[in-house]
Amino acid sequence: MLRANNNRPPELKSDREIQLMREAGKLVARALRICREMAKPGVKTIDIDQAVEAFYTKHGAVPLFKGYPGKTPFPAVTCLSVNEQVVHGIPGQRVLKEGDLFKVDTACRLNGWCADRAITIPIGTVSPEKTRLLKVGLETLQIAIDLLPKRRWWSEVASAMQRHVEQAGFSVVTAYVGHGIGRTMHENPQVPNYVDRETRKTDFKLEAGLTLAIEPMVNMRRAEVDTLGDSWTVVTRDRMPSVHVEHTLALTAQGVQIITADEGAFDDEPATTPEPKPAS
Repeated sequence: MLRANNNRPPELKSDREIQLMREAGKLVARALRICREMAKPGVKTIDIDQAVEAFYTKHGAVPLFKGYPGKTPFPAVTCLSVNEQVVHGIPGQRVLKEGDLFKVDTACRLNGWCADRAITIPIGTVSPEKTRLLKVGLETLQIAIDLLPKRRWWSEVASAMQRHVEQAGFSVVTAYVGHGIGRTMHENPQVPNYVDRETRKTDFKLEAGLTLAIEPMVNMRRAEVDTLGDSWTVVTRDRMPSVHVEHTLALTAQGVQIITADEGAFDDEPATTPEPKPAS
């Protein structure tokens, strides 16, 4: 959620620190590859979460979601949300079905540095409208990747993201935003996917060393959301489908580095840019 501005500037990262974040990002990408492979009709969401937890344990990574503070601490290492569930879905006995839109969000810390990513997986064959919704969500994230090194202020990027979603007839979730990331999962600045009077007050300059978790959430109809009685799962108020995609990105003097890029690309992924070499 958009928090009150604490006026602290973003913590800019060195090339070395960005490369350490990249190591965490590789693990997050591999964890999500496991999720893609398991996400089939008939699979329980809890089984996917347990596989990711075992993977992080094997590689000495700390999952950042499990135990996250709230009315009740978050109980899992992944947020697994289906269809009208936007974010923060709790893994459990729910069985994936043909035609579902399955959102997977996970993050870890490795050797003191964090990475965070989310993907939306179509289960089997999904409807044309759900397919278009996912396409627009991915395009919106790609707009951010493309514009980061070309614009001066974040609001310029967010405005283009919002415009793309709304021109497609969909809506941007405004109740939740992206965030800076580094030694902790949530750092300054806040990274909204839209522009209004409040977000302009917390606008920030785009400069080398920024590391941002950019995560557009796109609803098929209305933007409004509600939180269920478990205190975590966020759903669309009209119960129409939603998609959520996210990458951790670093803005460097050489361009954008996708911290959470998978070393093996998928067809529905935003195009990755070459990883800039650290300055000598």
